[in-house]
Amino acid sequence: MLYIGIDLGTSAVKLLLMDETGRVLNETSLAYPLEFPHPGWSQQNPEDWKRAVLTGIPRLLEGFDKSQVAGIGAGGQMHGLVVLDEHDTVIRPAILWNDGRTSAEVDELNGGVGREQLSAWTANIAFAGFTAPKLLWMRKHEPENFARIRKIMLPKDYINYILTGVHCTDYSDASGMLLLDVEHKRWSPEMLSLCGISEAQMPKLYESYETVGTLLPEIADALGLPETVKVCAGAGDNAAAAVGTGTVGEGGCNISLGTSGTVFISSERFGVDPNNALHAFAHADGHYHLMGCMLSAASCNKWLMDEIYQTADYAAEQMPITDDKLGCNHVYFLPYLMGERSPINDVNARGCFIGMTMDSTRTDLTQAMLEGVAFAIRDSVEVARSLGIDIRRSMLCGGGAKSPLWRKILANVLNIELTLPVSEQGPGMGGAMLAMVACGAYESVDAVCRALVHVSETVRPDPAIAARYEARYQQFRQIYPAMKWLFPKLL
Repeated sequence: MLYIGIDLGTSAVKLLLMDETGRVLNETSLAYPLEFPHPGWSQQNPEDWKRAVLTGIPRLLEGFDKSQVAGIGAGGQMHGLVVLDEHDTVIRPAILWNDGRTSAEVDELNGGVGREQLSAWTANIAFAGFTAPKLLWMRKHEPENFARIRKIMLPKDYINYILTGVHCTDYSDASGMLLLDVEHKRWSPEMLSLCGISEAQMPKLYESYETVGTLLPEIADALGLPETVKVCAGAGDNAAAAVGTGTVGEGGCNISLGTSGTVFISSERFGVDPNNALHAFAHADGHYHLMGCMLSAASCNKWLMDEIYQTADYAAEQMPITDDKLGCNHVYFLPYLMGERSPINDVNARGCFIGMTMDSTRTDLTQAMLEGVAFAIRDSVEVARSLGIDIRRSMLCGGGAKSPLWRKILANVLNIELTLPVSEQGPGMGGAMLAMVACGAYESVDAVCRALVHVSETVRPDPAIAARYEARYQQFRQIYPAMKWLFPKLL
């Protein structure tokens, strides 16, 4: 049988077709626009996602026997606020995960309600990207639109609704809304009340591997698929990517160098970082995970290459950075181009280069950017280590992981082994694997991971380079505290 995985990303939807042995038979991608109506704002039209998915699936299946498609699973960008009216029509553009308009609402939640109370209700504190602050912003600034809300959804849930007609979400994605009681896997009545919404406006909750429905007749007809195709609840992009790398069960770690950067630590038990520097979320395997998320990771590289250097030859820019230069750069880069989440939770933080002199080169800046992202990822790893979590190795995925140099820098900055999966397909692969479980091809998420995930390469740290980076990291971690007071004055 065949399975479709959907990766509903920020810039494009990526679709893949897999069989139950894990072979990726075909892939396709369709881009859609991203809107920045004001500085720090980020939004998209959900109808663009719908068009991309419904156009992309037939393209994906060209030349294949569509009758063999058994299931569909999606991994999607988290936290985005999708609101529907009484006719299930989209009310306004979705406010995305990297949107920074809610600083006042975040301050109101963390300062007024209090971090301790929020953590007791939801296992997390408020971050600008989370969904609840967006609802508060909408209630304050768009009261007429807010009054029209009949359903509140997340991006990939809107796609599942289009496919099945079911208003649904999964626990992993819902964990990032600041509306879910993560420990008990139920909507938090306190947070719903605080945001002025009811449980009737929220989607039904499922485990990621559970079937939410089958294709609507009109959708099946449009796609040329059987109406019996099952659609599983899917997962937030990071949880889905973790499934795709086999990061499930107790003590697994996955680092993603995607548009955003994440440190993902799976656990069979619920646990909360007492300082809330790491998110405590439900996992797609039915258990839990801790996660540190930085807003700008590989996107820092894209920004520097595309916007500043105006080059498409990323590899050529990295070529002069040889081993003898690693850990010896006198230029540093703070990768806070969109503000930052973990662990500093500062929407006002900004990116900057520091330490430049007259002999600083273009290559120094490129190296500083790669190192700055690695140092910021280590910030979240250090929080996990402070909780007694022993991280000695991690899977590595995401577009940035395709760079051998960046892999080497990260392994040495963290001073751990990094392993790369044979098939690195991100959230789409995880979505397809979850669909396999929903369709009964595998008995559990753990079983499908053990069967399909294999390691292609291991990157080990070099003791001399790691020692140099240790000294550099101790300097890096002093830069943000010294700059923090200035950032709000730059707005």
